[in-house]
Amino acid sequence: MTGSTSTRTARLSALVRPGRARATAGFGLAAVLLLAVAPVLLSPFRLGLLGKFLCLAMVAVGIGLAWGRGGLLTLGQGVYFGLGAYVMAMHLKLADAGPGGVPDFMLLYGTGEVPGWWEPLRSPAVALALVVLVPAALAAALGWAVFTRRVRGAYFAILSQALAAAFAILLIGQQQTTGGTNGLNGFRSFFGYDLADPVNQRMLYLIAAGVLLVMVVGARQLMVSRFGEVLVAVRDQEDRVRFLGYDPAAVKTVVYVVAAVMAAVGGALFVPIVGIISPADVGVVPSIGFLVGVAIGGRATLLGPVLGSVAVSWAQTSLSEQFPSGWIYLQGALFVLVVAFLPGGLASVVPMLRRRRRAGREAEPEAPAAPGDAPSPDLLPEGSRA
Repeated sequence: MTGSTSTRTARLSALVRPGRARATAGFGLAAVLLLAVAPVLLSPFRLGLLGKFLCLAMVAVGIGLAWGRGGLLTLGQGVYFGLGAYVMAMHLKLADAGPGGVPDFMLLYGTGEVPGWWEPLRSPAVALALVVLVPAALAAALGWAVFTRRVRGAYFAILSQALAAAFAILLIGQQQTTGGTNGLNGFRSFFGYDLADPVNQRMLYLIAAGVLLVMVVGARQLMVSRFGEVLVAVRDQEDRVRFLGYDPAAVKTVVYVVAAVMAAVGGALFVPIVGIISPADVGVVPSIGFLVGVAIGGRATLLGPVLGSVAVSWAQTSLSEQFPSGWIYLQGALFVLVVAFLPGGLASVVPMLRRRRRAGREAEPEAPAAPGDAPSPDLLPEGSRA
């Protein structure tokens, strides 16, 4: 009887412990704001803009896992974002062209025939599967090849950035099949729904918000799981983890694939919401932009990457209209300042202030007694009492 009671008490305390309660409350508040408040208060244009920011925040969730927890400085997430986006864009162009039809840009720049490797994307099921499988396969192959050779740190960052640059150059050079510098645009429908209809635009926003919330929940489960503990151990002491019998290359590859899939899903939803995808959205500069948002928000936290990414995207949209030539410099300055003076990002400000306040209270000396105050007789030794 006592054992069952203690078990129930332990389960109840696990359910209501501060970390889980705080995470549940934060998730509930975010769900209410994104799914209920934003569609009511924001105009269709602002709602679409927020939907774009949420798609970019999906990339940030994956970077938070790979960089914040795994120590993988991923400067090439634009590759996986672009792969998911271009797979979805190719399907939408084929769907708009109709059965057996040819996308409009191929009539202008190409031979007027659909390439054979485009044809499977006429199927919605195949397109959805390839949005996940193509980036996952590339990330798994690249990650395993790199991590088994113990490439890490700045070398891995440079390699991933070079991959993003090569991918953008490849897209620009294939104008007949990818649209070149113009990219793919002019989508009219999304799985049979008219993209010009405001109701469908709101539906796309709700899908993006729901997918982002699911990703945040999945990221938290990975963080608190045994895999998350091993991932942090690999980040801090990779050699010791190897001596304990774990394979750091496999752990890194798994989190790299997860981050790639999250980026690809964000890219796939970015296409119908924004209406265009081009090499300018997937190259080196966008990849660094993803990283800047994560760093500013707090790469080692759960919601920091999301909030930082949304804040940077909003600032870029707002400030670039007024200072089109100065935004890049401001973005770089923010990144340098955060890395130099606030490595934990903005999410670490409140905990840091709490620690300082707590340390100040502990170090505060006791107030001395006033000169006229006499000790109570009960506190005096027996021999000194009158």
